[in-house]
Amino acid sequence: MKLKCIVIDDDIHAINGIKSYINTLSNIQLVHAYTDPLEALTEISGGNDVDIIFMDVDMPMISGIELSKAVRHKTSKLIFTTSHSKYAYEAFEMHASAYLLKPYTFARFAETINRLFPQTPNVQNINIQQEDDYFFVRNKNERNNLIKVSYTDIVAVESLQNYVRIYTVDETIVTYIALSEIKVILKEYPNFAQAHRSFIIAKNYIEKVEGNMLKMINNLTVNIGNNYRDEIQAYIREKTIRTGRS
Repeated sequence: MKLKCIVIDDDIHAINGIKSYINTLSNIQLVHAYTDPLEALTEISGGNDVDIIFMDVDMPMISGIELSKAVRHKTSKLIFTTSHSKYAYEAFEMHASAYLLKPYTFARFAETINRLFPQTPNVQNINIQQEDDYFFVRNKNERNNLIKVSYTDIVAVESLQNYVRIYTVDETIVTYIALSEIKVILKEYPNFAQAHRSFIIAKNYIEKVEGNMLKMINNLTVNIGNNYRDEIQAYIREKTIRTGRS
């Protein structure tokens, strides 16, 4: 049985893009696409439940956040699709199942569906390559020019009050986004974990563990916070080869 979905976005180009993704997957069926959020509110409220609602956030008359409050009970999974990372925390508050930051790739889209519905077979057996996934941010260090950041290149993200410092394998990027916002985006990737109230780290880039301190591959050192110690230590134990000696 196919997953039934609805798309709500005031940008017809965005709708056409997600339609092409949906048509590529064999396990999803588009029930309706709305460019008018008020029309969507009326019809969804009185219609049948669906498996997924894809919803833009920044729309006229009524925002996706407000609309989701009225229709969240009509769907199993709510996925926000938006160009603005600043809405990530509000999406989290609305119990969003996922947050797709535009422009998102087909790989990112398909991986999200497969993660949310792991028991739904996709007969095309598409191989999801997360290394193709990336996002753009404005780099404060380069006159706010947009810069591409690949998820697989991120070593750590550090909170600096109203902005963050993103450490990658090649460079450091400073951008105006809260750590809580980027945490919502990164939570869909199991490789990332919060190690301190000010740091999210990529676990595969841990180079050395010295007591309660992590040394990352780029020589960045991160103290493990008390509230995050259990998760980090569980990962380290899982990856530690034990010998017969005590």
